[in-house]
Amino acid sequence: MSSNTEDHVELLENASEIMDNLSKELQELYSYRDLFFENHPLEMASEKNKCVEQKKEVLVQKFESFDVDVQIPFALRAQFLYMKGRCYNISQTYDSRATQCLSKAVKLNPHLVDAWNELGECYLKNMNVKEAKASFEGALKHERNRLSLRCLSIILRQESGELKRNEITPAILKSVDLAKEAVAQDIKDGISWTVLGNAYLCQYFMIAQDPATLKLCMSAYKQAWADPVAKGQPDLYYNKGVALKYSECYSEAIEMFYHACRLDPGWAPPKHERSELTHYLTEATRLVRTRGKLKAKRLATMVQTIDKKMLGEYATESYNLGPRKDVLLEHVRIDALREGSNDNKVILGRVVGSIHNENAVPFTFAIIDESLECVCVSVYNWADGRGTIIGDVVAVPEPLLTSHAMDSELAFEFKSIRVNNPLVLLINGKRVSRNQFASTRVTSTYEIH
Repeated sequence: MSSNTEDHVELLENASEIMDNLSKELQELYSYRDLFFENHPLEMASEKNKCVEQKKEVLVQKFESFDVDVQIPFALRAQFLYMKGRCYNISQTYDSRATQCLSKAVKLNPHLVDAWNELGECYLKNMNVKEAKASFEGALKHERNRLSLRCLSIILRQESGELKRNEITPAILKSVDLAKEAVAQDIKDGISWTVLGNAYLCQYFMIAQDPATLKLCMSAYKQAWADPVAKGQPDLYYNKGVALKYSECYSEAIEMFYHACRLDPGWAPPKHERSELTHYLTEATRLVRTRGKLKAKRLATMVQTIDKKMLGEYATESYNLGPRKDVLLEHVRIDALREGSNDNKVILGRVVGSIHNENAVPFTFAIIDESLECVCVSVYNWADGRGTIIGDVVAVPEPLLTSHAMDSELAFEFKSIRVNNPLVLLINGKRVSRNQFASTRVTSTYEIH
């Protein structure tokens, strides 16, 4: 029915007032969901979705009590349909009624940016990435807005798994740029900060496992923490836990996964990550404590036959280590290492065992030297399928040593050396070849819309 043929008798005279009231109730509904844990104890987490659905149905009935084609003035129909669709779309799962309303809204008013964005979110819930992307791009044609920008950032990362290797880096970097632009639109929006943090985390996995990228990731999550809406989302805790895990802040990572589980008891990823990390830490503790379960006689033979010639080029008077020139390396025993960076030092030890890691990041093995102190070595950016075997002699220049310990329900205790570039290692006196350097692709981020 066009605006020229409407039966004005049936039109709501107070349509604007009614829509204002519905808009307020819709905002209250979303605030109830987004700030649920600001007003309810964590023990109610399993009831959250049920509570939201109950309130949703009450408001849905109010929207459905109006015949949009008869009672709502033509000039207000697109906005009404947008609000109605947004009400349907508050659910975690896809609601086809939302798509129907929002599709009509953008047809009636192609300039309605909010409707385009909400429609894009509907398509994402229904795993229709192609239509979602078209919707967000449609919104951006009319206005550069943070919701479209951050959702396109997410989609670019989702699509990267299907790209050729030479196409991945530009796509991920564009994802980061879109998330940055979204943050710039409103620096207090914690959801945008979360998406930026996730973009950096994806950059870390897909491009290069650079600790500096993890720092940027953690900084973004810290900004997100200031927003109570973002702070109530389990994916923030989950993804921060992943970042902490690869920063080797294991105790904090365990806490993040645990809290994500509490916020959404039915969500599997944080449970899986916590289980995998628990296994890794248990295995690292066992490997160091038992020295690979090797017999004392064999261990004695292994350390006694470590040949200083295996220091190779690190035994020369000076060496160019990265950007630094003429670095003098002094060979020291493992028990002489101090916590943190050990500049101008090099250790030489035999491999006594390794840890199977589901993601292959990092590749972790344990070494021992004549001091009989055993320490884990976690190597990042090592091509999948590469590594060391028991008995190999490994030289680690300027080792970065960290002590890990936790005494609670999960108890672990071991020391580890982090190596970000495997090319600095010498294995049996020979430098690791360049074809063994590779960023192992890991998909660990998750975003809830």
